[in-house]
Amino acid sequence: MVHRRELAGETLILGNQGALWGNAMTWWDHDTGSVWSQPLGEAIAGPRKGATLEQLPVTFTTWGAWLEAHPETVAFDAPARNSGFDLAELSIVVEFGEAAVAYPVHELWERGVINDVVAGLEIAVVSDPTDPERWAVFSRRLDEEVVELSVLGDTIVDVRTGTEWDPVRGVARNGELSGDVLNLLPAITSFPGDFATFWPEGRVWQP
Repeated sequence: MVHRRELAGETLILGNQGALWGNAMTWWDHDTGSVWSQPLGEAIAGPRKGATLEQLPVTFTTWGAWLEAHPETVAFDAPARNSGFDLAELSIVVEFGEAAVAYPVHELWERGVINDVVAGLEIAVVSDPTDPERWAVFSRRLDEEVVELSVLGDTIVDVRTGTEWDPVRGVARNGELSGDVLNLLPAITSFPGDFATFWPEGRVWQP
């Protein structure tokens, strides 16, 4: 998950607070000592309690696929470590306003695409047909048109026009909508039990 560090015109310096809240990491900001929840991006203690940071869109993909799409990327090089869990155990969480929905990764892998509506916004949770561990969440709305995405062989297409979409960047590769781009939306991964802790009023997607 990625959050913007700017808050009310200030750029925060954040560090690992060293404790867990709801079984997830907490941060602290260096100027006030406020404690922040990592999944929520919200200050849970201290002078800034109740403040929230803007969550930014991210995608989960391989380095090779990212470098192919963004060859000028500069990467932070850190020692690799085994996280000790299987991606299939997690859910992808999409949150807008008061609405939060968890999409079990094993359900996404079974279907390849999940079309849904969250807080009135038409979205698609997509895994790459050629590498299911690469996933992203997109808005399905293009001006006045809403696409419905589906898997066709090793590609992602929209049902009405058959336009083929890049599953990582959301760019229409060919077809009637060629050149259009689906907006990438913020999303994070969560264990099912943690979802209930942080978003008790949220829903778990079911087919």
